[in-house]
Amino acid sequence: MTADIVPLPRAGSSSKREPAGPAPSLGPMLEITAHGMNAVNAVILDRMQSEIPLIPALAGHLISGGGKRLRPMLTLAGAALVGYNGTRQHRLAAAVEFIHTATLLHDDVVDGSDLRRGKAAANIIFGNPATVLVGDFLFSRAFELMVEDGSLKVLKILSGASAVIAEGEVDQLTAQRKIETSEGRYLQIIRAKTAALFAAATRIAAVVAECGEEQENALDEYGRNLGVAFQLVDDAIDYASDAEAMGKTRGDDFREGKMTLPVILAYARGTEEERAFWKSAIGGFRTGEEDFAEAVRLIGKYDAVEATRERARHFASRAIDAISIFPDSRARAAMTEAAHFAVARGY
Repeated sequence: MTADIVPLPRAGSSSKREPAGPAPSLGPMLEITAHGMNAVNAVILDRMQSEIPLIPALAGHLISGGGKRLRPMLTLAGAALVGYNGTRQHRLAAAVEFIHTATLLHDDVVDGSDLRRGKAAANIIFGNPATVLVGDFLFSRAFELMVEDGSLKVLKILSGASAVIAEGEVDQLTAQRKIETSEGRYLQIIRAKTAALFAAATRIAAVVAECGEEQENALDEYGRNLGVAFQLVDDAIDYASDAEAMGKTRGDDFREGKMTLPVILAYARGTEEERAFWKSAIGGFRTGEEDFAEAVRLIGKYDAVEATRERARHFASRAIDAISIFPDSRARAAMTEAAHFAVARGY
């Protein structure tokens, strides 16, 4: 599915902000999923074990290294939203986290990352071959958990999402260092590499609760739009936050020649001289610290970070609208605030 493109504010124009008040947080989501996440973490700890010591050591390096655990929390929150009182969601949420962790391990090898969540990336400590293979191990554990659940529909949703994620990563790789990458292509990539797992994680909650198609689609739309918003903000943060806050090296996207929305907008709005800079930088010929500083300056000149966050607000609003079919509840309020948090966060 090709993502729709909505109008963005022009450089220097004012855009709608969230109403003043306390900054949104994941606190409500953490509260409603705390008990369930204890069960999920127990499954994760159990299933990452192996007789080969390197496997739990490497997997544990990333899994225990922090992170928001937002994707498995979405499965638990979705189950709470639809009133499911069983326990199937715990193993499935662990499967979701294993899929996500496996993709992170593979991504760090592909990107040559030095940092992940503020620590040395696994590939730096353990090497690329071990990192890829442990990623494969976690994918296998995820599929074991899906099969044990016994639902072919759940298996289809999560396996389908895994395939789409891989397609998105390949699509991003082929778009790398191509200045002509369009906004539509970019949105297509992030719908696949990020939003697909958000959507699947949320949708399976309706499946285990045996909800109807309307509820399934609503949770799917919530997760999908939240995932797009989340990735948009991630891409904005790469040009707006410091490394300590991000937990990764600042400017990684720039040095890797990734055409993210802030760059696409700054390039489209720039002068001929500025476009020449972007062509050289994205092409890999200008990637030093001074070049990154110039990239940040140009992105600031054309309000490209705020324009990207504005787009994220649009998708977050769509996520919130999608779950409006459900009655008011703590779960719905928590999922609404999580959408606001996804846009407002600085890390």
